[in-house]
Amino acid sequence: MITQSEISLSPLPRGYHLITSIISNHLEELPDKGLLNIHILHTSAGITINENADPDVRHDYELYFNRLAPENLEGIKHTIEGPDDMPAHIKASLVGSSVTIPITNGNLNLGIWQGIYLCEFRNHAGPRRLVLTIYS
Repeated sequence: MITQSEISLSPLPRGYHLITSIISNHLEELPDKGLLNIHILHTSAGITINENADPDVRHDYELYFNRLAPENLEGIKHTIEGPDDMPAHIKASLVGSSVTIPITNGNLNLGIWQGIYLCEFRNHAGPRRLVLTIYS
């Protein structure tokens, strides 16, 4: 059986935002066993799973990704939406647009220090839409 829903997140500032509780609160009763796929419908933001305990992780993400894909890089041509747009596309490609999480005993089977992050790479983004698909 497959069920699917879509949620819209209010605009978030640039950065790495834990959305585990938002996702969990949106989901109705989960099957005993299965998979949850979360897919973001945008090309300048990403979704990932990583450490959720130390807030310094968010700072370090920003530092690292800005070195990989800096704004105002000489030679970049796709700048019509601003200097943060092409770097946002590159960062989103590196992070990815979906994650799949096992469902075990009716719960998301995340590790003790794992959380679901929405990675917002634009300086002034709009709402972000996520598709949640449950396979049971």
